[in-house]
Amino acid sequence: MIVELLPDSVVAVESFGDDGADQAPLYPEEVAVVAQAVQKRRREFAAVRACARRAMAKLGVPPQPLLPGERGAPVWPAGLAGSMTHCDGYCAAALVRTTDLVSLGIDAEPHGPLPNGVLDVVSLPRERERLVLLAAQQPAVHWDRLLFSAKESVYKAWFPLTGKWLGFEEADIEVHADPGAVSCGHFRAELLVPGPLVGGRRLGHFQGRWTVGQGLVATAVTIPAV
Repeated sequence: MIVELLPDSVVAVESFGDDGADQAPLYPEEVAVVAQAVQKRRREFAAVRACARRAMAKLGVPPQPLLPGERGAPVWPAGLAGSMTHCDGYCAAALVRTTDLVSLGIDAEPHGPLPNGVLDVVSLPRERERLVLLAAQQPAVHWDRLLFSAKESVYKAWFPLTGKWLGFEEADIEVHADPGAVSCGHFRAELLVPGPLVGGRRLGHFQGRWTVGQGLVATAVTIPAV
């Protein structure tokens, strides 16, 4: 899922089910973060960190606590950029050296329609118009859920570069299927607020990839180092 959306410079580890929760114990600092959480939340927290530590090992980085920082974003070791995602039955982590990418964001969601009323909250009118056209062409894809996932990936790539919130209405995302494909494609997120500075250049848009399969929709955004 996530792996196929990312360039070779990124190390991604994913797990189906929640078995990853038992592969590596949490550090005491991490246990404290979820001490009051329900069991489901604790297992997801542990499983996705097991994926992240396996990715760190592949990059030669010693295992260490991964604590949530501002707005819950994970704090990565120096020199690394990363992103994590989890939903029912799936979790993944992706890591890269900042000499290759300055930021990235990944997201996975159940491949089903959004609850009633949610699309109006998370999308712009012109995005909804485009989704209608996509649904007419490829009705098997839940484009509303795909758009939501893309917005999540955009935010996860945005926040480490800016330290600021990005509202759903502050990025206009246009989704495309790859030529001849029905379950994968790309998207472009036009930033409607001033973008982050990367290498002295202000970014006006982000690029991403998406795929659908195994009951999931997955998206990824990568920001190259300049």
